[in-house]
Amino acid sequence: MNVLTWTELGEAERVEALRRATAAAGAEVTEGVAAILGQVRDRGDEALRELTARLDGARPARLEVPVADRDAAAAGLDPELRAAITEAAGRIRAFHEAGMQSGYAVETAPGVVCERVVRPIRRVGLYVPAGSAPLPSTALMLGVPAQLAGCPEVVLCTPPRPDGTADPAVLAAAAECGIARVFVVGGAQAVAAMAYGTDSVPRCDKIFGPGNAWVTEAKRQVSTAEGGPGIDMPAGPSEVLVIADASADPEFVAADLLSQAEHGPDSQVVLLTDSRALAEAVAEEVEAQVETLPRAAIARKALASSRLVVTPDLATAVEVSNDYAPEHLILAVQDPRTLLAGIERAGSVFLGMMTPETLGDYCSGTNHVLPTAGAARFTGGVNVSAFQIAMTVQEATPAGLERVGPTAVVLSGAEQLHAHQRAVTRRLDRIVAGRAGVGGPADTDGVRP
Repeated sequence: MNVLTWTELGEAERVEALRRATAAAGAEVTEGVAAILGQVRDRGDEALRELTARLDGARPARLEVPVADRDAAAAGLDPELRAAITEAAGRIRAFHEAGMQSGYAVETAPGVVCERVVRPIRRVGLYVPAGSAPLPSTALMLGVPAQLAGCPEVVLCTPPRPDGTADPAVLAAAAECGIARVFVVGGAQAVAAMAYGTDSVPRCDKIFGPGNAWVTEAKRQVSTAEGGPGIDMPAGPSEVLVIADASADPEFVAADLLSQAEHGPDSQVVLLTDSRALAEAVAEEVEAQVETLPRAAIARKALASSRLVVTPDLATAVEVSNDYAPEHLILAVQDPRTLLAGIERAGSVFLGMMTPETLGDYCSGTNHVLPTAGAARFTGGVNVSAFQIAMTVQEATPAGLERVGPTAVVLSGAEQLHAHQRAVTRRLDRIVAGRAGVGGPADTDGVRP
């Protein structure tokens, strides 16, 4: 990995240094995804089977996993892994339950009550990647909040293994979250199935989950189509940015960078540091550690678009990080909470040398489905509220209408929306007439609008 000096780079060079790798393949991915979506939309299950055979090299006996098979896979799982899934689910549940939104009611004027009520989304679709490695943790990160939200229908899609079956650990995680409908469909075609519906896969109101550039682009395209589903956010490919000072341990920093680089060839990892000595030590550690990784080939491809950058000070590093808006941000500095005060944009932040990003991926309790590609500028990670709809409710008594109605009359008149205005004045006239013992609206003679 090359070490770059921030102050020696021009503006264009700085932009290029932090450019996500997926940007280069934009047109190819966009067109390829559109073709896949069209096939699934037009031919449903038939297209799903063809695409699964061609892209995943598998021919599932059936697209939907029977609940009995799900339970059998969970029961046959290694006991230690089953216990880890249950333990992680408990922490995720505890964290997300503490932050659940609730309804409230406010009397904004005498006789006028405004409320906010929360309802679960009726049917949600969860995408759990399993391309180069199955991710049962993602099933927990999505399944637990959906369960807490009370979503009546939860659909989970995950790529099949070569023998056409779903990964047992993913099935065990689905069982842990009470998810009964699991389909062995992966990639952009899975997003299409949940967006449009097929004979087997039901159409979903909102689609969640991380994935590679193809999955992320598929989510974007279906969400912008007329009548398309909502999506959680752009969530993939994975990325991590580390801000480190001279006190950081190069071994740990290198391990953190590689933990994301091994996700996929389109992942990106970045180090910002005010210490050139640390940057060079990290570069050496990365080279040494990557050699020992089973997924070294994947990690090396990701490292090709990754950067080690020396900034003049940590304040500059924070500015660069905020502009980049990373999915994961590790503050490997002596006083991480002081630095945290300046962080404005990041999906999830990890403080200090003893908090590897891996904890957030699996078991600390936060969520690992996070905004990527700079989306942390405007949104955060998945939580229970993402699986809910917040509706407002209002109710006015006659006295309440008399209190606030004149304001509506003035404002609607200013906007020249006279039907809006009359919806209020007719009622006000009726109230006045009722007190006077006279029936009928007073505006029939044209005196009032």
